[in-house]
Amino acid sequence: MGIDLEALFKTLGPMIGGVSTGDEQTGNVFCSLMHSLVSFDYAVIFAYREKERPIDLYSTFTPEEHVIFVSLYQAGPFLLDPFYHAAREPKPGVWRMRELAPDRFFSSEYFRSYYTQTGLAEEIGFFIVLEEGITVVLSLMRRERSGVFPAAEFALLKKAEPVVAGLVRHAWPDLSRRFDAALAKRERGGRKSAHPAADRVWRNLNLTEREASIVELVLQGHSSESIGLRLGISTGTVKVHRRNVYRKLGISSQTQLLSIYLKNLGQ
Repeated sequence: MGIDLEALFKTLGPMIGGVSTGDEQTGNVFCSLMHSLVSFDYAVIFAYREKERPIDLYSTFTPEEHVIFVSLYQAGPFLLDPFYHAAREPKPGVWRMRELAPDRFFSSEYFRSYYTQTGLAEEIGFFIVLEEGITVVLSLMRRERSGVFPAAEFALLKKAEPVVAGLVRHAWPDLSRRFDAALAKRERGGRKSAHPAADRVWRNLNLTEREASIVELVLQGHSSESIGLRLGISTGTVKVHRRNVYRKLGISSQTQLLSIYLKNLGQ
């Protein structure tokens, strides 16, 4: 007779409270559990709150890999990441990156200029929603040489979600204090918000609210058709706005658009 893994994981979830609550210890427990179920190359855990810089709670990267996967990501590219947007909605559960990505994500400039540096074949995330607008995302990654996660392994990970949720809620019950502390530190350093330029990048470049909404979606990897559906306007109107933006900024490509965006985030 087969084992009812889903029932087993639900039973184990409440028992997670017995583990140590440090970031490193919690991450190690998570990795041990995952290694007993599937194979993966990397794991990383981020906490998200609104448009604030995500907190890196744990990772298995080397120092060199940490620069790309964490430091560079936190500097601004996270704002274009499908996982970041899913965390803000939020979308609890277990998701493959390709399930959350916009329709043109894999041909977007963000994907070509940043995501390809990671060398990943696939990323799967556990999205655990906490209180006060915080979502913790625990990602499992497989490099190109390892290939994607098979359907059977993905199904197994979905059944393990109750245990992962229990672990997260026990280990990180009050992440809001850490976000507040990070915000206060940035303010002492002369920065007025968690990611000060995120909301005003395009306003400083004299774009209208509609134009700003459209170019943000373009950079995230949405097609004109997808943008039209999200904003309730025609595809033709989206294209007109996009041409107007390019003319205002004196550019002709999405590469230049991304460059302007990231440059102004750092101001």
